Amino acid sequence: MQKIIQGIDKLQDILETIGCRKLFMVIDSSYPFLNIKDQIEQTSVTKVCFSDFSPNPLFEDVCKGIDLFNVQECDAILAVGGGSSIDVAKCIKLAVLAREGNDVLIPPLVSKQVEIEGKRIPFIAIPTTAGTGSESTHNAVMYYQGSKQTVTNDGVLPDYALLEPKVLSTLPLYQKKCTMLDALCQGIESWWSVNSTDESKGYAKKAVELITKYWRKYIFNNDADAASNIMLAANYAGRAINISATTAAHAMSYKITSMYKLPHGHAVAVCLPEIWEYMTAHPEHCIDPRGQEYLTDIFNLISKSLGTVGAYESITLFRNMMKEMNMPNPITTDRQHELELLASSVNPVRLKNNPVQLTQPVLYNLYNTIIK
Repeated sequence: MQKIIQGIDKLQDILETIGCRKLFMVIDSSYPFLNIKDQIEQTSVTKVCFSDFSPNPLFEDVCKGIDLFNVQECDAILAVGGGSSIDVAKCIKLAVLAREGNDVLIPPLVSKQVEIEGKRIPFIAIPTTAGTGSESTHNAVMYYQGSKQTVTNDGVLPDYALLEPKVLSTLPLYQKKCTMLDALCQGIESWWSVNSTDESKGYAKKAVELITKYWRKYIFNNDADAASNIMLAANYAGRAINISATTAAHAMSYKITSMYKLPHGHAVAVCLPEIWEYMTAHPEHCIDPRGQEYLTDIFNLISKSLGTVGAYESITLFRNMMKEMNMPNPITTDRQHELELLASSVNPVRLKNNPVQLTQPVLYNLYNTIIK
């Protein structure tokens, strides 16, 4: 069972609890500038730092980290940063403990639940953004021979998620917007996912309600209390998708990110209202075994948490939120060609989580409304 801990001052206690002697720290380029750096470095354990990886981590990057971990004979892992740092740390832990070693990160093994002895390497994650919720998921992303690989294994879930909201005060404004939108979309998508459970819906509800209440103060006022609540919301959203997985908005966003260089959270957020509107208009294509009436009830519950009445009012609220934050849709230069590329890019496996069926022509039409 993962422990959610509030406050960087608890890090020393955690290290003592796990009996750490030599800590392997996976850090990104933001680490030297973090306002919690001194408190991390004042902890009384030997530290080995690894930062030799790209923002979109490569298999080769992870292998360098695995080699360093083994050579240094570390006994615990601390990931500090955004999703990339935490993902790299997860991949390192998996490869170090799996019988298959580095091969566990290469297809076809990457898509299988291989066995690892998770308790042998305690793992702490400190997120420095409020968005991905990666500190509370058992998924990681890395690239092998140019292709994105999603690593999924229960054993890579961090043992401790340490939340320190003061790291958010120095984030660039656009990054705050993108990561917060990612958390909001994760909460909404998890709630309507065909894989949702009572537990995941509880987490999703908390995420959506907290973001609805605090997003303006967080984005426009850099308010410390709002930051604390947004970081907690992102963690709840991460816990929600750890159970349910994401749906069409995420599946459709990946090609938008690569084609238009739109950050992940921004790309997901331009997709979500269009998908939501289509699903609301076409309940007859519901594929959730719980049925159309159930899905309508879910849409109404999401609306209630957003402070609106009904799905259409919620969609309008979401679009107005995007306008208020000046988060525009991507602009095409060759519409027909780009729409064909986008529509053919969506992984059909990822669409199975979506409660309403989206065929290839529907995807094309949705992208036609998303791309301006």
